[in-house]
Amino acid sequence: MVDTTDFIKASFEVGRDFLRPPTGGGDAVPVARVAPIMVPIRSLGANHRSRIAKHLLALDDRDRYLRFGYLAKDAQIQRYVDSLDFERDEIFGIYNRRLELIAMAHLANAKDGGYESCAEFGVSVLPFARGRGYGARLFDRAAMHATNDGISLMFIHALSENVAMLTIARNAGASVERDGPESEAHLRLPPATLDSRVTEMLEEQIAQADYRLKVQAKQFWSFLATLQEVRRGVLDAQNRTPP
Repeated sequence: MVDTTDFIKASFEVGRDFLRPPTGGGDAVPVARVAPIMVPIRSLGANHRSRIAKHLLALDDRDRYLRFGYLAKDAQIQRYVDSLDFERDEIFGIYNRRLELIAMAHLANAKDGGYESCAEFGVSVLPFARGRGYGARLFDRAAMHATNDGISLMFIHALSENVAMLTIARNAGASVERDGPESEAHLRLPPATLDSRVTEMLEEQIAQADYRLKVQAKQFWSFLATLQEVRRGVLDAQNRTPP
């Protein structure tokens, strides 16, 4: 049985980040935290398209180069986001307490060689959220979904210098072949089982519940912050009123 206590507690602590004053007059500085044992990873639909775009546009030139295999400009990233087919492919994401999409993966259905049913995996993680294993968690989540969806081969096409991505693939048991500046990793997937199907269903339900709690928590703390602003405004007006 999966314990959801940590998810519920984490979600309603969103106010600590939401109300934290910015540092140095700018945006609030993200605070590094150790990832929980289970990370809520949810499937993303077309209604998350704008947040997907915001996530990818936040990547710097180096990260864009590694993610797409070329230095993608803003317009190219937007075209990529606009072309996402949420019916054909699967998009997975990890949201933080401020409802920022800090990590996402794209599992694209494709055909590869003699495999009639295979899928390509791509992932991106924002700089401040790295070092917590989110890329590997997203790979495992995508592999489980691919297995349950009858996909027999999962592959990654990446630049050979993308060490982090290729390490994730190797650690998952994939075979990696290098061809000059590019590499390709292949992972053969086992048939689906009752356990894999139930596990995916439970993880998705937990992730959906976690997301709803984060939305509610952010709304609550936003409402509270608004009340505090109104209260400060009233007090300031009273202090300026002559006796």
